[in-house]
Amino acid sequence: MADLDRERYSRHLVFPGIKEEGQERISSSVVIVIGCGALGSAQAEMLARAGVAELRLVDRDFVEWSNLQRQTLFTEADARDSIPKALALSRELKRINSHCGIFAHVEDFNSSNAEEFLLGVHLILDGSDNFQTRYLINDCSVKLNVPWVYGACVGSNGAMAPFMPPKTPCLRCLFPDCPAPGEGPTCDTAGIVTPLPRWVAAMQVGEALKMLSGALDKVNRALVSFDSWANTSQKLDYPASDPLCVCCGRRHFDFLEGLQETEAIPLCGRNAVQIMPKRKQRLDFSLLERRFSPLGSVTLSDHLLKFCVAGYELAIFLDGRAIVKGTTDPAAAKSLYARYVGN
Repeated sequence: MADLDRERYSRHLVFPGIKEEGQERISSSVVIVIGCGALGSAQAEMLARAGVAELRLVDRDFVEWSNLQRQTLFTEADARDSIPKALALSRELKRINSHCGIFAHVEDFNSSNAEEFLLGVHLILDGSDNFQTRYLINDCSVKLNVPWVYGACVGSNGAMAPFMPPKTPCLRCLFPDCPAPGEGPTCDTAGIVTPLPRWVAAMQVGEALKMLSGALDKVNRALVSFDSWANTSQKLDYPASDPLCVCCGRRHFDFLEGLQETEAIPLCGRNAVQIMPKRKQRLDFSLLERRFSPLGSVTLSDHLLKFCVAGYELAIFLDGRAIVKGTTDPAAAKSLYARYVGN
């Protein structure tokens, strides 16, 4: 290890859990961060400072003014110019650690490109904003034998869980089915307190560094959740792997094969995209109306809810299908749907 590196990572070198051997493992690791918003940007910053060899950043979205309240590496200039998050984050990370290989991808992480993105990766960090992506990550993790760390936050609630196939059960052992659209709140409908994402990201990166440095016996075998406002926390210890689990037991990769993937289809001549979730259910329009009303204009009928926000119109049907007006970009439409309806 060069003298400058010894100085840079000196606090890791004297920490008994890492030392020189662990730091050398970290410094030869390739990590992918999927989603570069509040969680992903914080994860990537900590990993760049920890000295990983390569960071791959994947995000389909751009910086907005509402991001600046909690997404700490982005600036007002990024929001004003609508800079893609992966590119804005990449620029800042190169200033933090010029020896870390930073590769930004302004793309939607989906079943068609997931395995290509994961070639040569040692660890996956979840910075996504929807469960469909997390279940896709879980499929990839089990199929490719690559560990990953789940993270989620909304309001004042945070959760984190590391998965190491085949040493631990997978996400679908704990939660067999992906939540359906509209089942839970999102940051856009329930808000989020400023420090929460960095709190969750710090927990995720803590587990990541254990894995990358080789301290696998120290990795938490539990889903940890907490409410930072109510000062409560709980821990769900992992059960034994389920041999009947659809993913790690029976090795059916529904999300990776696109069988569960939400379709986003541009509608010719309409400046609109149709969103079609594979898992349909009857939405609770009264619940959605209460969530949406403080944020924009809501028009409700027996079969359709129209929600106008930030220059877009979401026409949402009872079965979860929606038409997003104001864009022809499928990735942008999927992002809007995930932000307000969920998944």
